[in-house]
Amino acid sequence: MNKDTLYNPEQGAPEQVAATIHRDCTRFKALRSRGELGAALARVVLLYSPRDIRQMEQNFGMSIRDLSPEYRKELEEAITGHLLGTYQAIRLMDQQGTFRTKKEPVTDAENAYWDMVIAQCRPGTGDLRLRFLKFLLAGFCMIVQQEPGHPVGMRFPGGDRVELVDGVYYCPVREKEGEVDAALCPFCPAQQTPAVGYLKPPVNASEHRKQEFIDNCYRYHNFNG
Repeated sequence: MNKDTLYNPEQGAPEQVAATIHRDCTRFKALRSRGELGAALARVVLLYSPRDIRQMEQNFGMSIRDLSPEYRKELEEAITGHLLGTYQAIRLMDQQGTFRTKKEPVTDAENAYWDMVIAQCRPGTGDLRLRFLKFLLAGFCMIVQQEPGHPVGMRFPGGDRVELVDGVYYCPVREKEGEVDAALCPFCPAQQTPAVGYLKPPVNASEHRKQEFIDNCYRYHNFNG
């Protein structure tokens, strides 16, 4: 099968597309550095077009149409920016040769991501082209960039957001992947957002804010001296 068939929605039976995805993922899994993986991902991701990104955005909008208008708008803006931003970051890094400088090794646990993608991109799981693109973009963020699969600032139901604090990513649903995205969460580099009082002391805060932090530590975690 011509590899380009995967990227042409008018061609390719699901079984053929799944077989091509399987071969790509097997190749990704064999790469040992983040730079090698980034370059390989770029060669595949850039076969897609911005039109595919827009279609992903439209599909996502349909999937959340039952949410409140305010929250739906916020989510759409967050995900739209994340998808397009990641796609453009890959394009720019590929053009600038940035991947050659990323020598850090990919771990065995991270490489297991591609086994999950193979299992998630089988015939009968929807539009395999766009489903694969979702996992390519997420894999780039989580493995190559070592950033969360969901964008910083994204708000989950309940109000908590993905945060970046002193170089550490925190996600409020990191340990609740069964409720959000069982496929991505086990591979996300973010840590579970700690319970109130444990996350961080306030930086450059007022005396009132510092005392509030101390009070919360005692109130919620029962410190005894």
